[in-house]
Amino acid sequence: MLGEVAPGLASLPRMTIGGTGVMVLGALVAGGLAVLLALALRARLGAATSIAVAGLLWSLTAIALVTLVPTRPDVGVVPAETRSESCSWDYGGPSGTTFEVLGLDQRMLNVLLFVPAGVFLVLAAGRWWSGLALAPVGLALLAAYSLGIEVTQLQLARLDRACDVTDLVDNVLGAGIGAAIGVVLLPVVRPWRDRRTAE
Repeated sequence: MLGEVAPGLASLPRMTIGGTGVMVLGALVAGGLAVLLALALRARLGAATSIAVAGLLWSLTAIALVTLVPTRPDVGVVPAETRSESCSWDYGGPSGTTFEVLGLDQRMLNVLLFVPAGVFLVLAAGRWWSGLALAPVGLALLAAYSLGIEVTQLQLARLDRACDVTDLVDNVLGAGIGAAIGVVLLPVVRPWRDRRTAE
């Protein structure tokens, strides 16, 4: 009986939500909502900070879409015997080369996926002096977000995704690179100017 699909489950419809089209559409809708949020926050936070806050929320949504939406729309029920019971600890293992997009392998894509979040995090926190403390805390939260995604991929077999420590390391690296870019951009964007204008 173990490993077999219960009679009632066999008649359930297969999951039909998934694929790159759903991811792109979701990112576009989230982008539209982010623009509206930036416009709503502009009077209170100023242009630079409102764009950074909206951009951070959009990037977190895009990350969730790319990592938690099934890659195929026909995943359906994943049999229990094919479900992973633990995360892969094979750092840099074969999963890093399982697919490519625009000539970039999975590991590079995992790094790039978190770069915008790191950039927007620093620019959003840079409006306040306390941002010096908030940015490292934010980076820790981005790492926790990545860990949460990996745990979710492990627990929800229907997503047909794999939990891999390599993904976690690459995501944190991407967030760190983004944060460094954000620090470089701070003197250019100068979000604290909007604070003076608002006051």
